[in-house]
Amino acid sequence: MMGRNQTAFSDFLLLGLPIHLEYQLLLYVIFLAMYLTTALGNLLISILIRLDTHLHTPMYLFLSNLSFSDLCFSTVTIPKLLQNMQSQLPSIPYASCLTQMYFFLLFGNLESFLLVAMAYDRYVAICFPLHYPNIMSNQLCLSLVMLSWVLTMFHAMVHTLLMARLSFCMNNMIPHFFCDISALLKLACSDTYVNELVIFIMGWFVIIIPFILILVSYARIVSSIFKGPSARGIHKAFSTCGSHLSVVSLFYGTIIGLYLCPSANNSTVKETIMAMMYTVVTPMLNPFIYSLRNRDMKGALGRVFCKNKIPFCL
Repeated sequence: MMGRNQTAFSDFLLLGLPIHLEYQLLLYVIFLAMYLTTALGNLLISILIRLDTHLHTPMYLFLSNLSFSDLCFSTVTIPKLLQNMQSQLPSIPYASCLTQMYFFLLFGNLESFLLVAMAYDRYVAICFPLHYPNIMSNQLCLSLVMLSWVLTMFHAMVHTLLMARLSFCMNNMIPHFFCDISALLKLACSDTYVNELVIFIMGWFVIIIPFILILVSYARIVSSIFKGPSARGIHKAFSTCGSHLSVVSLFYGTIIGLYLCPSANNSTVKETIMAMMYTVVTPMLNPFIYSLRNRDMKGALGRVFCKNKIPFCL
């Protein structure tokens, strides 16, 4: 890697999940089912948005990118976890470990920026419906998506290059199920001050500020709907915003607790469970929360099936 790196070994050992052997098969089946649900759900959303012209709108542009991000985010970690659960020696090469960390940061932070764009899109659609076509133009939407990709690639590259300059000369056992940046820093035998400082500073720009913007957007949405006389509209707003905010809180809450507000009392088991929340659970829930409960998505599902003359189409 870089000149100052003096890593004494070529592989890391991923210790995986702290579970008893008698539960390993059961958890293997559960994680496999969750990953397949995540993959199929997000893949279905991407295909529907691609095929149905009714869904070629700003909101579904963000949704298609979010689905792709969720699919890749899970694929970065879960297949390797499943492989290691069946392996006698759950190792990962040094270069592959840094590669996994890079793509983990890339797709994780991409989801953060896309959630902000989606919250802003809903804010404009509900609070300024007459000006929505002018504000959320195709140029603005594409710019937001491209900006999200560029910023996240830069962010992931910075952390990966900083990690590559560290030396690992004593312990190669990672007490995690993937190459997590915080777990790797604990194993380094060189100074990690710069890495930790960059995590804290850049964390504000990719986690804290997006989280605040999402909360402000939904607060404005709720405030705007309360001004209307429709009780049905208020109920719908709380139903939609509540489900969205529950996933957002789960995603950001665990990340903030792990990386920006680490506690000395956090055990390996606790950190692993928190990591499972945003790497496995959140990508699986997003298709149901943001898309598959949506009336437009259900209509697109029917149109695509009927267009291709599926026998069970009603």
